[in-house]
Amino acid sequence: MTTSDMIRKLCEKKNISLAELCRCIGQTPQNFNKKLMRNTVNVEEMKAIANALGIVFEQRFILDKEDIIHVTNRE
Repeated sequence: MTTSDMIRKLCEKKNISLAELCRCIGQTPQNFNKKLMRNTVNVEEMKAIANALGIVFEQRFILDKEDIIHVTNRE
């Protein structure tokens, strides 16, 4: 599943249009659609999306049980 697919599915589940989400994160729908088509949505934008939708975003690399590189919108 691509980032674009994930964002579209989030919008569907949260009953919000992609255009409305774009406005909530301070981007134009045209600009954000280009990012979705190119798969260039960055981590900061993913955090902003999570904040706008009132959900948690996490990204991790797990090297072993005690060595985890972790990013979230709840820091």
